[in-house]
Amino acid sequence: MLETLEIEPSRAANAVVIWLHGLGADGHDFVPLIQQWGLVEELKVRFVLPHAPRRPVTLNNGMVMRAWYDIADLEFAQCEDRAGIEQSQQQLLALIDRETGRGVPADRILLAGFSQGGALALHTALRMTGPLAGVLVLSAYLPLAAQLADEKRADPALLTLRMDHGERDPVVKFAVAERSRAILEKQGYHVDFHRYPMEHSLCPQQIESLKHWLTRQLA
Repeated sequence: MLETLEIEPSRAANAVVIWLHGLGADGHDFVPLIQQWGLVEELKVRFVLPHAPRRPVTLNNGMVMRAWYDIADLEFAQCEDRAGIEQSQQQLLALIDRETGRGVPADRILLAGFSQGGALALHTALRMTGPLAGVLVLSAYLPLAAQLADEKRADPALLTLRMDHGERDPVVKFAVAERSRAILEKQGYHVDFHRYPMEHSLCPQQIESLKHWLTRQLA
């Protein structure tokens, strides 16, 4: 089981957000934003913020850091770390199972992630049969895109998917996000796609929109 940071409401949680950080960060990365929103108490939501395992990352000259899987380049189309992605997928599914065991059904669990964490959240959700409360993909892309047609299990009519991306993102280029969106839509998934004048980050306008979206999905 992954090591996690958890933010609990004072009353019993009736929904869960599992939020995955980006490459080189950890579960503390989005704590200030979550506290700013105030949704933990308002909606009785438990936020589960796992820490990725430490591993060498080829893109960063083999430096060991927290990463959900290895990355070789920023095109994300070749030499993908399928074994690492699938290992982290199973760890995320274990967290989902733990939350259902704590009394929160899967359709009240929302997966969210930034950058590499968003890619893993999207990859995992597309391969689940049961409904989720939603999937939030921030500044990320669709990994193992060539395998989606054969491996998808999520019903397009039941998967609520939001993707946000910066038009000036130098890490996950906007064209990569648009390519991911096109592949998803070709497979029948509706993508609520939001573009912002920012780089590989969040912006104030987006943060307010995200709060409203999370409230709608979890209320």
